[in-house]
Amino acid sequence: MVLSVQLQIIEMIKPNILRSNLQKRSEEFLCDGMIELGILKGNRKKLIKKQAHKKYYPHGIGHWMGIDVHDESPYKYPNGREIPLQKGMILTIEPGIYCDINDKTISKKYRGIGIRIEDDILVTATANENLSIAIVKKIDDIEALSI
Repeated sequence: MVLSVQLQIIEMIKPNILRSNLQKRSEEFLCDGMIELGILKGNRKKLIKKQAHKKYYPHGIGHWMGIDVHDESPYKYPNGREIPLQKGMILTIEPGIYCDINDKTISKKYRGIGIRIEDDILVTATANENLSIAIVKKIDDIEALSI
């Protein structure tokens, strides 16, 4: 489910997209997935309004990358407007969910599991390029690595 969300968010990346839109969509997609899995119960819109999903997805969708992995770079112009994605920008896309081992509100099968999948994405002139595409992350590919 987390991988599916990540791939959907990466697909959205292109010039003039706002990072806040990527965040919003990641929260919606992850919330839908958690409802489907039974981790959350109820209406997505109401759950997001109450920020119920934040218990399991407490962080942002990613951050800028530059010379340093966590480059200091503004997300907004001095006037407060958000800076849209532009050709040449690199950002991480790293959705995740984390289920506490002692969380008795969820099925035992999910307790103690945390999953975050991260890729580094370059915004190109018309879309994006996944700079970490060679890293194995699909279940079948990971299992194929096993001896």
